[in-house]
Amino acid sequence: MLDLKAQYQSLRDEIRQAIDGVLDSQMCILGPAVRGFEEQIDEMIPPARTLGVSNGTDALLIALMALEVGPGDEVILPPFTFFATAAAVLRVGAKPVFVDIEEQTFNIDPDLIEQAVTPATKAIMPVHLFGQCAAMTPINAVARAHSLHVVEDAAQALGAKQNGTAACALGDIACVSFYPTKNLGAAGEAGLVATANPDLLERCRILRNQGMEPRYEHHYVGGNFRMDAIQGAVLGVKGRHLAEWNAKRAEHASLYDRLLGGASVTTPSTGEGNTHVYHQYTIRSARRDELKSFLADRGVGSDIHYPIPLHLQPCLRDHGDGAGNGAGDFPVAEQAAAEVLSLPIYPELTREKIEYVADSIRRFSGDA
Repeated sequence: MLDLKAQYQSLRDEIRQAIDGVLDSQMCILGPAVRGFEEQIDEMIPPARTLGVSNGTDALLIALMALEVGPGDEVILPPFTFFATAAAVLRVGAKPVFVDIEEQTFNIDPDLIEQAVTPATKAIMPVHLFGQCAAMTPINAVARAHSLHVVEDAAQALGAKQNGTAACALGDIACVSFYPTKNLGAAGEAGLVATANPDLLERCRILRNQGMEPRYEHHYVGGNFRMDAIQGAVLGVKGRHLAEWNAKRAEHASLYDRLLGGASVTTPSTGEGNTHVYHQYTIRSARRDELKSFLADRGVGSDIHYPIPLHLQPCLRDHGDGAGNGAGDFPVAEQAAAEVLSLPIYPELTREKIEYVADSIRRFSGDA
């Protein structure tokens, strides 16, 4: 499914030199390595500016804390995403309010958001799932009409664009994950928050470091959300290659599209105006579980992102602040969860392997 060693070997000497620089300096938390990486990403997502943080989940938490989302508030988000999106809302004491997704893009359906707004709604949290942006123009229009904040969960979409504007610069504040499997992956846990609002950025900066500014004077109840300098150093090396890696992913996706044309699976769709960075290449099959087993027997890795929608997760299904939702409430998300299968898409993947994966799928479908 993913070969992280191939990417590391190509950059091994440069990464080790960068790590040695941090260890020699003994500036191990934040510091020049992290600031250098932040400035590198700033150039990718103007006019937003960034802060390196401990991980993508904490980025979501910091964003909500900075916006003062808390008990009694509601946050609108899709039920088809990784659990951290809803968990961050619950951790600040707010209520996640789910809105179903678009069948083609798997992103939140903007046409359904307005009816989910209540007097308690504080924010909308669209997820740029699998590497392409949610429909931000209508989402932002609803937000403006109701004076709501927009928090981009861009954990999977660094480098993606919509109508020429970069993900992380499409809402009020954005959050990214650098978990090792992401398009830009750290050597462990790391994340960032991004915003073009200087006051919001400053609040996040203080929250990142225990709510402290100046030293030992605490204006907020923040947390230990700082990025380790080693992660900043590694990401600084790898970040210079992100555009190239994203281009390779798009090239692989195009080849998959051609090879799977006419096969008994549904290939991914790209939303209007979107530049997709293919964190995942996710197909749909009515016989998904059988297909996954068939591919495994032929030595092909695959994964299900995600098998259980958030509203059906055990800890949310009966959660007093998170639900009142049950099976059938979000049918598009539930159908997607039953059919999606992600295929290998990493940059170092060879044409021969892509052809083998596609041939295996066609054989399973009787289309070979």
